[in-house]
Amino acid sequence: MSYFTIENSASDEFLEKRSRFIGYAKPVKTVEEAVSFIEEIKSKHWDAKHNVYAYVLRDNNIQRYSDDGEPQGTAGVPTLDVLLKQNVTDCVVVVTRYFGGILLGGGGLVRAYSHAATLALQAANVIEMKSFNLCETVLDYNLYGRMPALIAQFGGKVVDTSFEDNVKLTFQIPENEFESFSKNFTDLSLGKGTIDIINQLFDKA
Repeated sequence: MSYFTIENSASDEFLEKRSRFIGYAKPVKTVEEAVSFIEEIKSKHWDAKHNVYAYVLRDNNIQRYSDDGEPQGTAGVPTLDVLLKQNVTDCVVVVTRYFGGILLGGGGLVRAYSHAATLALQAANVIEMKSFNLCETVLDYNLYGRMPALIAQFGGKVVDTSFEDNVKLTFQIPENEFESFSKNFTDLSLGKGTIDIINQLFDKA
């Protein structure tokens, strides 16, 4: 199980027939976060002709957009389409337009807003988030020395290590690799080791 989102907040811009288009993208988790960012950009560019937006959230599969005064279907929908075609979620994009005095026409607007949204996503770096099992195990020191390599072999990583009489190791393994990892761990520990799944989380692939 995985999904795509963006890694950072970022922006990029271009000129089209003297109109300035500035695309902004930000990772968000809630409607409140998305709306707050939209209002932030609107406040920053209060003097712009249009501040078009679109956002997609995993929670409740929310998709919303606004043309903000542009002809219906020429701005918000193309911006949303860029998010949907790239399967990007938990993300908001705002495209600010400063009108340059030359009309672009419906097709020109669609292309311009799509391009601005695409540039914003590229600048923000689209990443894949995979489902991981967060695990704990208690090992003797001999076995512990061989664990980091085994965890890395299956695409996981060590999260925390506690050294006492034995070693308590907290680590994450991709959910789809967990069964294979467990078999290898059983072999490595000669059937004596146990692994407890304490949580599930999403992290960068």
